[in-house]
Amino acid sequence: MRFFLYNIRYGTGRRERRAWMDLLRRTVNHLPRITDLLREHNPDVIGLVEVDTGSYRSRGANQAEAIADDLGSYFHRCEVKYSKGGLFERLPVFDKQANAILTRGPIRRERFHYLHYGFKRLVIELELETITLFLVHLSLRFGTRQRQLTDLHDLVKASAKPCVVMGDFNALSGASEMKLFLAATGLTSVNDGHLPTYPSWRPERELDFICYTAGITPVRFAVPGVTLSDHLPLVCDLRIPGES
Repeated sequence: MRFFLYNIRYGTGRRERRAWMDLLRRTVNHLPRITDLLREHNPDVIGLVEVDTGSYRSRGANQAEAIADDLGSYFHRCEVKYSKGGLFERLPVFDKQANAILTRGPIRRERFHYLHYGFKRLVIELELETITLFLVHLSLRFGTRQRQLTDLHDLVKASAKPCVVMGDFNALSGASEMKLFLAATGLTSVNDGHLPTYPSWRPERELDFICYTAGITPVRFAVPGVTLSDHLPLVCDLRIPGES
């Protein structure tokens, strides 16, 4: 089974100016190029971080739906990343900032969890036939991230199926800050060489992770060197128990 994880930065391209300027930018041709990249790698599961669900920045389009429709044969689930009833969910543009999972396999169960700490709280959980998927985008603040990881640990340990956990973990202190979380959950990162994923034009930090629980076997891993966002994508092949 092939997995593809990408923080697409709302289709606005790589950041060369201040982050707040993304609120003033519209997509030009980045989303079609991102879709072409996905088509080229032909994944079974796609995790998308920083998806616009319909602000003026994406000209009213839900980017997850647009990608799924363009690729065809994908189920998708998309949700705004901020907690229900919070300030950011009520602000223009912010109320359209989401994360999404696209999968070829049918979705047996879905849950949207909200962590107890931070602004970006969403955890998407999708149960497929043989595995459970989790997608996250964690806080930029170290202390908040550690509290979020505690909540995420509880969700992963509650799963009855093998798990794949992926997302932008914002591990600004390096992969070492993930060690306790990985050990406690029994997860292993596919990026055992700690290849950096940010910034895309001069990678220095490993912020993005795809991790798997015991019983799942890694077959292939790569970090494509594309600069359609400020992050690099991750792509890996995993052998899942029960998959032919």
